Amino acid sequence: MNRRLTAELWKHRKAYAAISPFFIVFAIFGLFPIAFSMYLSFQKWDGIGDMTFNGLNNYRFMLGDPEFWHAVANTLLIWIYSTIPMLFLALVLAFLLNASFVKGRTFFRIGYFLPNVTSLVAVAIVFSTLFSGNYGLLNYVLRLFGLQSVEFLQKTWGIQFAISLMIVWRWVGYNAIIFLAGLQSIPSVLYEAARMDGATGAQAFFRITVPILRPIILFTVITSTIGGMQIFTEPQVLVGNDGGPGGGGLTIVLYLYREAFINNYFGYGAAVGWGMFVLIALFSMLNWRLVKGSPD
Repeated sequence: MNRRLTAELWKHRKAYAAISPFFIVFAIFGLFPIAFSMYLSFQKWDGIGDMTFNGLNNYRFMLGDPEFWHAVANTLLIWIYSTIPMLFLALVLAFLLNASFVKGRTFFRIGYFLPNVTSLVAVAIVFSTLFSGNYGLLNYVLRLFGLQSVEFLQKTWGIQFAISLMIVWRWVGYNAIIFLAGLQSIPSVLYEAARMDGATGAQAFFRITVPILRPIILFTVITSTIGGMQIFTEPQVLVGNDGGPGGGGLTIVLYLYREAFINNYFGYGAAVGWGMFVLIALFSMLNWRLVKGSPD
């Protein structure tokens, strides 16, 4: 069997050599970091000295650390505040962009997608200015109406609202384009038949569009869940490494970054990374069940 396998490999050696660069690069920059992070999660290491085997202590400390669970709660709240309205708004925008009565649809499609290719750091800086306590645009508008200024970035709810709004602004166009691609695959005769039966636009949207787009909605929910659980740049640039006052912006990845790369607890940071992986997997499976529903 081994001789036959060796003969087959030698026979197709040129083809394997042609595709080998991808697998070599993936093994070095993909598989090795994953395997090393698993090994590192059982070690105590400051990144410079010798590693010390730490067993399950990193995981025990993580599960018993209130700040870790605070970061988990913040991440889930920001995900709820951002992802649910973002996907709904993206679906509505896609429905409008697909409608024949909307003029300049190509312009709007490009315009809605532009935030996704904008530098995230630049976006975070703009939003920090927008929500600034003394010179922010929102507080300027509040003062115009005779209302008192609000220190948005000094309050937990304000920080989470700012981060959520940033995520919605950045990703709503991206998801709208995905929904639009799905809408264009729906036969127009279905909408014509619905109009002949007297269905309104809202009824056609909820009775035809949403059920047919369920697989695409499932895809966007899963990808948004994975992305939402890995929020980092927005809170890090907006309120700093500690998540701002009260830790309102302390997400799981920001907590991991702080423990590993600022406090130099690399073993514990690796354990937090694997804990985050488990949470993402569980949360994605839950969303899969909720969105997919029971078969008809």
